[in-house]
Amino acid sequence: MSAQALAQFGLKHVAKGVGRLATDVIESGSGSYVTMVGGRRMLDFTCGIGVTNLGHCHPAVTKAAQSQVGKLVHGQINIAFQKSYLNLVEALLPMMPHKSLDTFFFWNSGAEAVEAAVKLARHAKRKQNIIVMQGSYHGRTFGTMAMTRSKTIYGQNFGPLMPGVFSVPFPYCAQCSIAAKSEKRYSFEKCCMDPVLQLELLLKRETAPSDTAAIFIEPVLGEGGYVPPPSRYLRRVRQICDENNILLVADEVQSGFGRTGKMFAIEHWGVRPDILIMAKGIANGFPLSAIVSRKELMDMQPPGSMGGTYAGNAVSCAAGVAVAKAFEDERILENVNARGAELKGMLRSSSLNADTARLIHDVRGLGLMLALECRPGHGYASKIQAKCMEKDLLVLTTSIHDTIRFIPPLNITKEDMAKGIAIIEDAIKDVAMGEDPIETGSKGQALE
Repeated sequence: MSAQALAQFGLKHVAKGVGRLATDVIESGSGSYVTMVGGRRMLDFTCGIGVTNLGHCHPAVTKAAQSQVGKLVHGQINIAFQKSYLNLVEALLPMMPHKSLDTFFFWNSGAEAVEAAVKLARHAKRKQNIIVMQGSYHGRTFGTMAMTRSKTIYGQNFGPLMPGVFSVPFPYCAQCSIAAKSEKRYSFEKCCMDPVLQLELLLKRETAPSDTAAIFIEPVLGEGGYVPPPSRYLRRVRQICDENNILLVADEVQSGFGRTGKMFAIEHWGVRPDILIMAKGIANGFPLSAIVSRKELMDMQPPGSMGGTYAGNAVSCAAGVAVAKAFEDERILENVNARGAELKGMLRSSSLNADTARLIHDVRGLGLMLALECRPGHGYASKIQAKCMEKDLLVLTTSIHDTIRFIPPLNITKEDMAKGIAIIEDAIKDVAMGEDPIETGSKGQALE
């Protein structure tokens, strides 16, 4: 079939509920690039929504998976231990943000891992309620729909959803009404900390600490806009958890595995989570997720209460071991911080440039988890995205606010980053000059 015929076949036979950026067909990927069936080669600043963090078809990861396929594909965890599973645990232990995180359970997807964390928290604390952040994304399974608060599309008309979920504001300083009216008294650097007050009020008004098992938080808000919190916030949440016998669960599905310049984003603030959730970059594209906690909590669950047919697949685990080794061998985090500074520098320059500043409301992020929030009401983000696509660069919008997120490979070369920066800068200028894109962007489709 031709590229156009394949796309039409997909539109006819793939569930309409799947949103997508473009109706093109990817044939292959290598490093920082994907190639479409028709031969078009595009620089990929989406990484499969933060999954192929080491680029497409990383040689060491590919080799490890190929080798494992010839040994054991499926070693079901309820039958016996399998070697690559244990090898991955061994590889991950030194990477954990706190030494108390020493006992693992592997599953397939991020949403499944979130639900595993809910099970662990409720069982360990013998309490039902959980608290999530407004703007958070935790998944689209039945349980995680109730926890996701980034857009209504994820849970609309699927109710009733899982009960016992409460939400509070995340410290999104660029959208804070208190800061906006404070005549610059409050800002990201000098947060009003109203979200902490709202959390304390929630525990007094709606879900008592004696009924609350855990607080789930993305250390950097993901689908809600790539929003890092101000410096004091997570430490204060940790304190509230300790004072009220509540578990702190860090959902690092998108922010983990080097995306922010540290192996896990929560390391930026030196906060210890009781449970850490991982997925996406853990195996560079092979389906794998995990939760890790302290043995004291994990051992409270009776044998048989956790499991899954494909949980901790042998090939995915072998790929995960190769990913962990690549981080050390290739000095990935150094590259993240160097390339991230280059991209963020251009975005900040655009926000100060007389020709483009009127488009831009905020520039933010850590490492290579960066966002450009545009001024509302004009659809600037989707227009910039579409202009980037015209110039053979894939980027994604996100959030209910007009925001573009940048998720390039963590090992992207200086040359490819310079190419991407030039395209993005030109796209911003094109939109500022009033040029309408030829291609259409995602226009707010529910991607993730």
